[in-house]
Amino acid sequence: MSKPFGVILAGGLSRRMGGGDKTLLQLGGQTLLARVMAQLAPQVDAMAINANGDPARFADCGLPVIADSVDGFAGPLAGVLAGLDWAAAQGVDRIVTVAADTPFFPGDLVARLDAAARREGVPIALAASADPERGMSRHPTFGLWPVDLREDLRSALAAGTRKVVAWTDPHGCAAAEFTSTPFDPFFNVNTPADMQVAEDLLAGARI
Repeated sequence: MSKPFGVILAGGLSRRMGGGDKTLLQLGGQTLLARVMAQLAPQVDAMAINANGDPARFADCGLPVIADSVDGFAGPLAGVLAGLDWAAAQGVDRIVTVAADTPFFPGDLVARLDAAARREGVPIALAASADPERGMSRHPTFGLWPVDLREDLRSALAAGTRKVVAWTDPHGCAAAEFTSTPFDPFFNVNTPADMQVAEDLLAGARI
């Protein structure tokens, strides 16, 4: 079976980083986006960036830039829908989404999302990892999504649905579980302090 297409979700407003495109900030000599692209590329057949505004700012990446079709920064589900529409136009039946500010996500993410969905016989899978305080926590921006649910998602967004799990769970959603040792691979960079943590992880050669 062919690999899914990959969509990098970069449509957030980056308020806690002071605004702008935090995914273009440097981490260890590369942008966050470059690191995410390098991690995702071997796992998918093609990639695109989901972002709003002027796509020219991502020109150096050499990837298609697809904007939300839902107005008003409707959250990650709007990015998922944009990715599903992009994939459908090319005859692809599945996409995988990843967050653009999460540079250390697993190299076997796609394989394990696919395995989880098949094991449970459901159309959608989300990544999950253990949290010392909350137990197993799902990561709704890291998911496997079937293109044939895109019209259902479009209707849900039009009706005001914004929370990812409010849409995924009624359809059937598997959890692909990942270890958080020695650190959570879904650690994401939201603030300048988080960027320092990411730099420390790189310096410690723990990835």
